[in-house]
Amino acid sequence: MKNLLKMSDLSPAELTHILDVADQLKADCKAGRTAPLLAGKSVALLFSKASTRTRTSFEVGVYQMGGLGNYMNTAELQAGRGEPLRDTARVLGRYYDCAVWRTYRQRDLEELAELSGIPVINGLTDYAHPCQVLADLMTIRERRGTLAGLKLCFVGDGSNMANSLIVGGLLAGMQVSCVCPPGYRPAADVLMFAHKYGNAFHLTTDPAEGLRDADIVATAAWNTTAPGTAESEQRLRDFVGFQLTGRLLENAKPDALVLHCLPAHRGEEISTALFEQHADEIFDEAENRLHVQKAVLAVLLAVVTEDEKALTAANGIGKKIAQRVILELKDKLAREEALGGTSVKGGAPAMAAVPHSKKNEAQSALAVLGYGSAEIAAALKDIDMEALTLEDIIRQALKRMMK
Repeated sequence: MKNLLKMSDLSPAELTHILDVADQLKADCKAGRTAPLLAGKSVALLFSKASTRTRTSFEVGVYQMGGLGNYMNTAELQAGRGEPLRDTARVLGRYYDCAVWRTYRQRDLEELAELSGIPVINGLTDYAHPCQVLADLMTIRERRGTLAGLKLCFVGDGSNMANSLIVGGLLAGMQVSCVCPPGYRPAADVLMFAHKYGNAFHLTTDPAEGLRDADIVATAAWNTTAPGTAESEQRLRDFVGFQLTGRLLENAKPDALVLHCLPAHRGEEISTALFEQHADEIFDEAENRLHVQKAVLAVLLAVVTEDEKALTAANGIGKKIAQRVILELKDKLAREEALGGTSVKGGAPAMAAVPHSKKNEAQSALAVLGYGSAEIAAALKDIDMEALTLEDIIRQALKRMMK
């Protein structure tokens, strides 16, 4: 991954890797031991639009990791007086290690990435909002233990949030439904992407149909124009029946999560009562912007990679992730035994690093749990390393050692 311009820049493995790193960085932050992963690094924070969460979470995140985050209102740069983007991009690329830009046109963001020569992160465009959707997926996985197989429903305007949630949810193995009024469909290329996933994606204009049996329901503001304008009044008419309310949510599962990227226009896209009922997950979602963006920065700036040496240098983050994953696997195996061998699926994310052979990686991961080398060697004996995934290799070894 060279940039994060849109969700389709990510592979499923890269998405999982970012979420794994975000989980660990959040745990480290809560424990007061954030590693200075960006020491000596500088990040340009470019804003052409107003911002609360994106600006502050990037500023705080870069600071927590020991780097310099330099906020710039683009209207105050020479770009605001007509300097071509291609010139600004080539200058910033010589000063900074990374750039974040919150702007309007996706094409401008892509030009910045192309000409600056440094990693560029989308802080929001009219087309995509990948940082927000990564935070959404992190929040869902925290509360549900997995992403694969869950049904995610988005209700609202088929713009940046819909575009990014559709792609992110499908990459994560979720079932995705998108509910938009006629004339407010997601981008054509996003729908073409979703078409490849067959029945895993459903687009509808019927809110009740879209929410049916949903595990997660998300929405976003759809009336961001000035109140009283012709466009604002037209949107108020077009979105009648698309407000998330307690009654509409009855179509989803009883324990469905409700997410909102904020700011919320209570009484428009969501009722005041429903927003407050689900405020805990909504503000967890907002907090996770901080942690997931730190993970994106760490991955893009190669302080957390899939290379074992880099992981070791990054204050042992890879080892910590491995330990958490294997502990989750061990707990799952214990529950399997209690259920008489019934398979327990989901929960543990994939291993974040695969630097050498599967056998060496399995040995290292099992050693984290305190097993001796002889015990590990015996448990791994005769396991088909080529045919099985790393997780399945570790699963079989743990089963043997737990008997």
